[in-house]
Amino acid sequence: MSQANTTSTTIIGVAGGSASGKSTLVRKLQEAFADEHVTTLCHDFYYKAHDDLSLEERSKLNYDHPHSFDTDMMIEHIRQLKQGQSIERPVYSFTDHNRLPQTVCVQPAKVLILDGILILENKELRELMDVKVFVDTDDDVRLARRLVRDVQERGRDMNSVLKQYFSTVKPMHRDFVEPSKRYADIIIPEGGMNSVALSLLVENIHSILKRGQLEE
Repeated sequence: MSQANTTSTTIIGVAGGSASGKSTLVRKLQEAFADEHVTTLCHDFYYKAHDDLSLEERSKLNYDHPHSFDTDMMIEHIRQLKQGQSIERPVYSFTDHNRLPQTVCVQPAKVLILDGILILENKELRELMDVKVFVDTDDDVRLARRLVRDVQERGRDMNSVLKQYFSTVKPMHRDFVEPSKRYADIIIPEGGMNSVALSLLVENIHSILKRGQLEE
């Protein structure tokens, strides 16, 4: 495990392919550590703004490449939270394919969970993490989940979802997401549905928190 932290904040990174089950795993971690005060930061919050482009132009951008995220801002926000400072994180609209003008105030917490397909791809970002998790799920399962999610929750039509998947999501997964798996401390097949792996992960995090309390 990386020991990058020098404060009482324990940072858990949960990466994996699109629709791999990261959100389910993150939700169950939030439930497991509810008494510890948990904050979650999604990499998706930090998609870059494209106010200069039309909706049609924005819809054609590659949102699965590392350059589509303002990762530097996320790193700065994590450091501020570690220092006990609150942050104003961005808000992103998947319907408009753009960052919204409002922000959300996030307070420091004892456990900070980072969620995103590419959070292990960036060296500076992953070095902030105490535990690095990769959710490993079959490509066909991920495609089916993404199709349902984007149509039902993000107002997309099936053809646009499939076109995006095969033109950018799948090749970017091959080039950036899958290779980042080698940096993970723990690889969990099927994400939050894997109860055995989840229990082991929770136990490991509890031991880190306990060790941090003793050091204080």
